Amino acid sequence: MTGEPQDGACPPQIQRALAEHTTLTLAYLDEAGSPEACAVFYAATDVPTLVFLSSADTAHGRALLAAGSGAPVAFTAQRDGQTWTDITGIQGRGTCHRLTGHAAAAARRAYARRFPFIDTAPSLSRALDSTDFWEIRPHWLRLVDNTRGFGHKTEWTPKTQN
Repeated sequence: MTGEPQDGACPPQIQRALAEHTTLTLAYLDEAGSPEACAVFYAATDVPTLVFLSSADTAHGRALLAAGSGAPVAFTAQRDGQTWTDITGIQGRGTCHRLTGHAAAAARRAYARRFPFIDTAPSLSRALDSTDFWEIRPHWLRLVDNTRGFGHKTEWTPKTQN
């Protein structure tokens, strides 16, 4: 297992893996404290910070709001249809909160860059204008990359956690 670079920056192989995937499975605690999970499309804003969109009226939106600023979450991101020798994916833990104002506008721009078809489809563009953007700030990431050997892992934690 390799650690973080000397400067504390997120390792480039983790950054590449985050850029290669588009969907993450988000795990959270529901309003009753039970574990739940959902799939969301995401974009990286300031790697490794991730943004996704979802209505605050969804089960996960309500649970994340109820948890307050910095709701604890875990997530994974990987391609479908991999064989065990080719598995490459990210595991992570961090905090999540709903974005507002300038931060939400910046998240929307990052999302549109990641998924450019959105701005060419008026119905999708309108949907983005009427939903909520959320930010995940990871405090631990692990890249699993079996193409470099079975169980090969690279882990990262920031030098200072938010």
